[in-house]
Amino acid sequence: MDAKEKVLATMKEAGQPLNAGKIAELSGLDRKEVDAAMKQLKAEGAIVSPV
Repeated sequence: MDAKEKVLATMKEAGQPLNAGKIAELSGLDRKEVDAAMKQLKAEGAIVSPV
């Protein structure tokens, strides 16, 4: 499972909006990995950010 898949899985499991720090904590990924994965997921339209 790559970082993007792990970020998505963590978000789905939580069932609520999460910030990058919380995703890193829950998934065990490094914060930089989470930030990069979230950037790619946003660009692909897989996730949206309220900000």
